[in-house]
Amino acid sequence: MKVLLCEDVKKIGYYGDVVEVAEGFARNFLLPQRLAILPDEQILRTMAQEKAKRSEGRLKERRRLEAAAVAVKGAEAVISSKANEQGVLFGSVSPKEIVANLQAQGLDVTEEIVSLKEHIKTVGSHEVTLRFADDLSTVVTVTVVAEGLPAEQPQQSDQPAPPAENQ
Repeated sequence: MKVLLCEDVKKIGYYGDVVEVAEGFARNFLLPQRLAILPDEQILRTMAQEKAKRSEGRLKERRRLEAAAVAVKGAEAVISSKANEQGVLFGSVSPKEIVANLQAQGLDVTEEIVSLKEHIKTVGSHEVTLRFADDLSTVVTVTVVAEGLPAEQPQQSDQPAPPAENQ
């Protein structure tokens, strides 16, 4: 059944597209939700201008996403979290913490693009995929360090340490 989309419908099409869908999908979902209507010539002519505007908007958004993906590529987020001696975190590192760290570095990311199969629960380096669009993704490194555990101490010098300033 051919329908004219009144909204962008993921994996089906964009506003103003005439698409072929299963009759049941059209009658039970698209038409009642007002996501689509049955096409006719008059409606197609009136939707043409709006379709062009939305197409330009999608193109601008795509360019913004591509620029963000290039900027983020190879970035590293270092997150400190409490862990036991075996390197297992008491909590976990969630997408929210990763995004906060990357945004603090001035990168344009949101929580929705972070693709984690499960939260990070161990100390160390982890590869995390950021999916900007279905066909646009990049990988960042998330390094989790244990908070409160003694780290490797630098070599002690014979010089006394400078006094700490009171603030």
